[in-house]
Amino acid sequence: MDRLLQLEVFSKTAELGSLSKAAEILRMSNAAASRHLSALEERLAVRLIERNTRRQWLTEAGQELLQRCSTLLNELAEAEDAVSDRALSPKGMLRVTSSLSFAMIYLAPMLPAFRALYPDLSVQIISANRYLDFIEAGIDVAIRTREHEPDSNIVVRRIGQMHRVLAAAPSYLEKHGRPEHPADLARHNMLIYNLANDPYSLRLSKGNTTQTVRIAPTLDSNDGQIICGAARAGLGILIQPLYIVQSDIAAGRLVPVLRGWELPLLTMNIAYQNRVRLPAKIRVFSDFLVSHIREHSEPGIWIDATK
Repeated sequence: MDRLLQLEVFSKTAELGSLSKAAEILRMSNAAASRHLSALEERLAVRLIERNTRRQWLTEAGQELLQRCSTLLNELAEAEDAVSDRALSPKGMLRVTSSLSFAMIYLAPMLPAFRALYPDLSVQIISANRYLDFIEAGIDVAIRTREHEPDSNIVVRRIGQMHRVLAAAPSYLEKHGRPEHPADLARHNMLIYNLANDPYSLRLSKGNTTQTVRIAPTLDSNDGQIICGAARAGLGILIQPLYIVQSDIAAGRLVPVLRGWELPLLTMNIAYQNRVRLPAKIRVFSDFLVSHIREHSEPGIWIDATK
């Protein structure tokens, strides 16, 4: 049997968590995919994937092989791109991860126009607020707020910076009053995104004055949509990027507080694995996303968005 095909079956099965899904992507029967996987395990004399009726998981040997063969298959795909029409017409599957909020506000709305330009390229969006491993999760592109990656093999391309705001529902402000100074936040109900850098400490600046305030959460969550929902319901004051709450502010569902005081800007980046030759699917997606953000964002949300 084809050794390369065996590795493709194994890699797709590991990435998708399903032999049948891998077979579908590779356009073969389940029986054929199973034979390829069994032949690979027999040739290597090791079990790569354990499975029962409910789930499957990689063995230690399988995890090591996945890391190595993913690199091999990526390099092969790059070589094929270099001599095929994929450079002009990207094909296959592009796997993108971002926060739920970013996916809802930017990624999902742009997909119809993107797919119209690249109909042979399918997109899989993996919503996650934690930073997934590129190889283990089979990620092509990640939208992230950290500016530096611990892995030197990851390329970071800045999209731009954005404002963050404090805001609350009118009903909350009617009941609890408006904070007039950063120190007032200590007595308010705070809705905190707990994956932010130092989430329980706020540094606000106004002119040459900077105030740092320690805050305690009435609610903390790892998802911005949960925090926004709680704020709209009148639970407290949130701290969120402007792009997430802009529509609620425009509609009057949320009201900014402490206007004139600025929170540190949030940097948004596109990250992908460093390649000798960047795959066309990553290049066209990244360029399209940056253009979409520049053309469709409300004024004032982004600062120095990539031109």
